[in-house]
Amino acid sequence: MTRILINTNYCKGCGICVEICPVKVFKLSEEVNEKGYHIANPINHDKCIKCHLCELYCPDQAIYVED
Repeated sequence: MTRILINTNYCKGCGICVEICPVKVFKLSEEVNEKGYHIANPINHDKCIKCHLCELYCPDQAIYVED
């Protein structure tokens, strides 16, 4: 199974990963990080196709996909 790591200190909850993911792995969480942002939450790790679009499009480099 693919591991998707989110650096919660960098994520500002922009939602780009939610929109760009072709298999809808992400959802913005109800909880907030220490800066007050609703962070990205990978809820469907098992659906990940390892396209790395989330990593490429994240403006804050908060996402890392482990192969």
